[in-house]
Amino acid sequence: MNRSSVNQNKQANQSKRADQAGRAVRVSAQSRQVARQHTRQLAQDAPSHLQKRWQPQQNKTNIHQQKQSVLRLSSAEQETILRQRALAEAQHGHHVEAIAIFSELIDRNPQNANHYSNRGLVYFQSGQPAAAIADYNRAIELNPRLDSAYNNRANYYAAQGKFLEAILDYDIALDLNPANVRAWINQGITFRELEMYDRALESFDLALCLGKLEGHIYAERGRTYHLRGDWNCAIGDYRRALEKLAQPSPNFDNSGLRLYLQVESWLDDLLSPLHPN
Repeated sequence: MNRSSVNQNKQANQSKRADQAGRAVRVSAQSRQVARQHTRQLAQDAPSHLQKRWQPQQNKTNIHQQKQSVLRLSSAEQETILRQRALAEAQHGHHVEAIAIFSELIDRNPQNANHYSNRGLVYFQSGQPAAAIADYNRAIELNPRLDSAYNNRANYYAAQGKFLEAILDYDIALDLNPANVRAWINQGITFRELEMYDRALESFDLALCLGKLEGHIYAERGRTYHLRGDWNCAIGDYRRALEKLAQPSPNFDNSGLRLYLQVESWLDDLLSPLHPN
């Protein structure tokens, strides 16, 4: 075999080895890709308590960072976060937790009338009227212009059957803040309890002008028409109330659902004599 043939054989062998090496590299890369895909699939298919093993160890770091971030907040910012937590707890019916957070807020800032008014409201909702009225009075003492405290105290008086005191406090709340839609609604309900239907309707009509809580207003105005004997007006308001209350609440407020069911019951009572079995 001459030198030229030997060189050709060497080049052929080198080319063959290069091709083999290239295929090996491609196979290895494909294998690694398949392995990674398999690993990800295992992690996705694993139970939740096993999936944690596949997740980066950053949760603990995030929690620590969040705690450090909270500690860096100003006192006012910390109060805002606590207040939001307390309101959320109260909204979900967790009265003990809400009262505890509002009490912490009062310890931090004992001159804040809003904290007393809010804690009083939770006391009232949890069936502790004596504690509620004490907080309402303290709130008004600290800030005689806090309309929400007068509205809350009026609700307490109405629940106690002290309707005159309730009406007076609603009037004060509305003098301080004519845009307090809840005070208009509550005053209308109290007038209705006194069978002062025309005054009640006036309150509900004014409340509607504010463009808030329309489902609640239509429901209560419909009930007033119902009790006064204006059945056509009552049916119209009940149906408008059901339409408004069927819309989801952005604040996850369950009061809308409860009132929706109540309006359905009122409407059934009203229509049942008209459609006997």
